[in-house]
Amino acid sequence: MHALSEWDAGQGGTVAGPGAKNPGCEGTSRMELDILIMAGVAVFVLYRLYLVLGTKTGHERPPERLPDNKERKPSMPAGLGQAPVGGSDNVIPMPRQARAGSGAKVADAAHDGVVAITRVDPTFDPAKFIEGAKMAHEMIVDAFAAGDRQALRPLLADDVYQSFEGAIQAREAAGHRAEVTVVGAKPSEIVDAQMRQRIAEVTVKFVSEMVSVTRDAAGAIVDGAAGVVREVTDIWTFARDTRSHDPNWKLVATATE
Repeated sequence: MHALSEWDAGQGGTVAGPGAKNPGCEGTSRMELDILIMAGVAVFVLYRLYLVLGTKTGHERPPERLPDNKERKPSMPAGLGQAPVGGSDNVIPMPRQARAGSGAKVADAAHDGVVAITRVDPTFDPAKFIEGAKMAHEMIVDAFAAGDRQALRPLLADDVYQSFEGAIQAREAAGHRAEVTVVGAKPSEIVDAQMRQRIAEVTVKFVSEMVSVTRDAAGAIVDGAAGVVREVTDIWTFARDTRSHDPNWKLVATATE
């Protein structure tokens, strides 16, 4: 005589003993187990879909191309027609927004050179150039007196900067300091202009009235005179590569009358 299974006992109406399982509870447990298995499968499938959809396979659709009659407008590069942004407050752009016009003081000897520059760069404006040159002249004079190398560096060509740097070092080694106060200035004039291949060069005459004094470490005057205004004439040449996007001119030569 063989023993009945729990399922057979339940079907025959026999009451299960203490060690038998309730058929209703077993059905519920199996259903819950099936649900958990299905949920796990669904999570796995979704995860695989994510892996496929979340990565590039090399078969993606290329970006749409603009019609031939549409043009992409490139952004204006920094420094084109304006001073470079960020950390360039000491750079003086010689404005070039307007066409060459009247109002600038240009010597007869510089006329042909100005015309030559304008032909290469039609936006070159002598009047606005002089405005920028005057600002640069004042900044350079002040920075040289203060020994401010950071302010001088972007305004000067390499060889001119080395000359200024040497003078500042000699002054510092002697324990001297310079004091310069610009009292006034006469109208500046373009006295020479020319094109050297693609390099434009413009020479400007600055006539300034200033008080200039050099003191030693004790404060005693070793050069100049306090309160005495003297007239100083500087002949400075600025240059710029006309093919460059950088609108700024640099000081390339200096002379004093």
